[in-house]
This record gives sequence, C-alpha cells and structure tokens, in this order.
Amino acid sequence: MEDHTAKSPTAAVLLIGDEILSGRTKDKNLGYIADFLTARGIDLCEARVVADVQGDIVAALNALRARYTYVFTTGGIGPTHDDITADAVAAAFGVKIDHDPQAVKLLTDYFAEIGREPTQARMRMARLPDGAEMIENPVSVAPGIHMGNVYAMAGVPKIMQAMLEAVAPQLQQGAPVLSRTIEAHFGEGDLGGPLGELQVRHGGVSIGSYPFETATGFGANIVVRSRDRKALEAAVDEVERLLATLAAQPASRPWI
Repeated sequence: MEDHTAKSPTAAVLLIGDEILSGRTKDKNLGYIADFLTARGIDLCEARVVADVQGDIVAALNALRARYTYVFTTGGIGPTHDDITADAVAAAFGVKIDHDPQAVKLLTDYFAEIGREPTQARMRMARLPDGAEMIENPVSVAPGIHMGNVYAMAGVPKIMQAMLEAVAPQLQQGAPVLSRTIEAHFGEGDLGGPLGELQVRHGGVSIGSYPFETATGFGANIVVRSRDRKALEAAVDEVERLLATLAAQPASRPWI
C-alpha cells in the first residue's frame, strides 16, 4: 500500500532580473519549473521576483533556502556587469567566489572551438562560490551553480530547461499529485458555499474553483487534487453529485 502520509519535498522559485519586473522580458520559466516539479512529487510552495540588487537577492535566497527543501533561481549568471547571481549565492552562504579551474577549462575549450576570445566578461561565467558544484549546461557550456539546496540556473528558457534536466537525478521525489478537472456550468456564486462544505469533509484533498466566461455565460473548472487516489475519487464523486443536484433545482440558472 502506498504511503501518502510521508511529507513531500518542497521548493521555491526565485526569478531574478530587472527585465522581468519592467515587463521587457515575459517570464517563460516559472510554469515550466512548476510542471517539472509537480511531475516529480515536489511541492512548489512559493515564487518570487527580485531585481538585480545583490542585497535583495541575498535576502530572498536566505529566506527561501531556510524554509524549503529546494530553491531554484533563474537569471543573472551571464557575462555582463548586472549578472550578479553567483556573487549573491556566495554572499548568502558566507563564502568567497573565484574562477573555478574546471569551469575555466570548459569555457576556454568551448570558446576556442567556436572561435571566440575568452574575454574577461565571458570568463565571469567561470566564477563559482567556494564549495559550489557546477550544473551542466549542454546548450552553451557556461555552468549553473549548485550550492547547498540552491540551484542557480540561466534565465534563457532553453538553457534553463537543460540545466533542470541535468539536476533532476539529484532531487528527492515525492508521491505525484493526482488531479481531476470537472467543468461546472454554474457561476461561482452558486458553487462557493457547497464547495466550501465539501472541502471541509475532504480534508486530505485540495479543491479549487477557477472561473471562466464564454459567449453563453460564466462557469468554473473545479480542480480536485490529492496524492491519494481513493480520496481523490471520493471527492470527485461528491463534486459530481453536487453539480447534478444544482442542475435539478428548478430555480437554478446555469452559466450565470
């Protein structure tokens, strides 16, 4: 029998960059990371966005790494002056940062292969906090940073995704969350009270209501989530009975 009582690992995501906060860059990483973690039974509990300010990054890292099993950051590990995530990770852990010999070799070999000069700016990407490990980057070689329970990855989605796959074997997994969606042809005003009572009766299940609108009126997708399949099905059955009861009421006005 599966054990659904064991506590699952938790995670937070820290998106770093002025360009995200200004709206210039539309984030494409958070949703991908959320799907990646959910598939592995890791509960994503919090996401933050911070500017390219070292003190703010350090404060966010220290708060999140103390609270969650894993912290995943995106952005700020490139070659420019405002790429300061590596420095922030070092400051958060209270260690020095310097060029890592292995990272230096990786990058110098790569630049020689593609005909680029190993400029001071490019070699910034070979700097690692003392005690950190490299996260493999099969796309453009420049490594990410693994320090303690923090995984600092690139902001470019293609590279971030490759790095995430590289660290996957290191992550503790939990029981996957099962999910069912029931489309309700009622407004949330009709559903709110009964769904709240239903949630109380099914404490081990998460029941969420997500409204939508079509040309014919309002409705809601009711999403039921649990790691326990029997508990999930029991809650789904009750949701479906609730909707059938509402539909049978003479005064009911679906889609309004």
